[in-house]
Amino acid sequence: MKPRFKTSYDDDINRFQGPWHRAQYLILIALAVAAPWVLSSYYIGELSSVLVWSLAGMGLMLLIGHTGQVSLGHAAFMAIGAFTHLALMLRGWPFVPALLVATVFSGLSGALLARPILRLSGIYLAIATLALGVLVEDLAIIAEPFTGGVRGLVAPPIEIFGFHIDRHGTPRAFYYLCLSVVVLVTLAYANLLRSPTGRAFMAVRDSEISAKALGVNVTRTKTLAFALSCAITGLAGALYAHLIQAINFESFLVIISIALLLQVIVGGLGSIHGAFFGAAVMVVLPQAIAVSRDALADVGIRVAAFPGLDMAVFALIIVILMILEPRGLYGVWLRVRTWLQLFPLYRKGMFRRARSYLKTERLK
Repeated sequence: MKPRFKTSYDDDINRFQGPWHRAQYLILIALAVAAPWVLSSYYIGELSSVLVWSLAGMGLMLLIGHTGQVSLGHAAFMAIGAFTHLALMLRGWPFVPALLVATVFSGLSGALLARPILRLSGIYLAIATLALGVLVEDLAIIAEPFTGGVRGLVAPPIEIFGFHIDRHGTPRAFYYLCLSVVVLVTLAYANLLRSPTGRAFMAVRDSEISAKALGVNVTRTKTLAFALSCAITGLAGALYAHLIQAINFESFLVIISIALLLQVIVGGLGSIHGAFFGAAVMVVLPQAIAVSRDALADVGIRVAAFPGLDMAVFALIIVILMILEPRGLYGVWLRVRTWLQLFPLYRKGMFRRARSYLKTERLK
């Protein structure tokens, strides 16, 4: 493993750990930009779906992975962002202002709801957010002039600086739109974690009593984290509305919140990478299972004769992954990277699981 010597204060605040680290991300961005030119429309749509779910995963990751607050109702804020965005666009608003207003409104909604909800913690907070998700489903039906009621809303075409963008008509342009939004949010997220606010989030996650002793306003920090998390999730909901083209209350059921929670856990809690890894698994794995099912059908094995077997295989793979690597796919990546850095000095028991340290009690 090559040592890194810091020769200036700029090295401490530099986002990248040397030229090779920077080159890795530049290569990744170059591959993401070039992907639509070598893939079919179907795979471009799947990549767009991964980007949208990565954005939603980053919203939940900020709350759970970096602030330690559990939520089972984040699909509600996806719904708020999606319905707000489409309602404004259908009333003549341009895409970008409607997107910004939907993001801000989702964040403000989260901030208002955070004050009473965040008085709870642990399983009680999870139940409260779960009830919030169910409540928003009913509100989506009641607020028919705004949400379209049971029929829902249909996403209008996107017009940006004279360019026409449509999920099916111009999948490449829609992919680049999603990619641009995800890159900007990821950069903002990464820099937030290095700021005093981000440090306060992680201090509250690890020990609320210790954070308060260091001068952190725990209530304000939790509220800010919840608001930012809801804003990012609402932004993802707005793009999700254009991804699936038509939305109603059934587009944001509680199962979406559970899938988001599963996504960040599988990807790896406490890391931005985990949001992307988890989104890739949640989008690609069901497709891989479906392709495998069709391949087995070609050789005479009729898996389709057993209803629900696809979901059972999907759940089994997730359970096995969690048993083998509780830190998720990001933990797997850390193992592989460390093995490559230390080879041939890598030892078998280097990643043996240690006992977790005892965290201080929470304030409430």
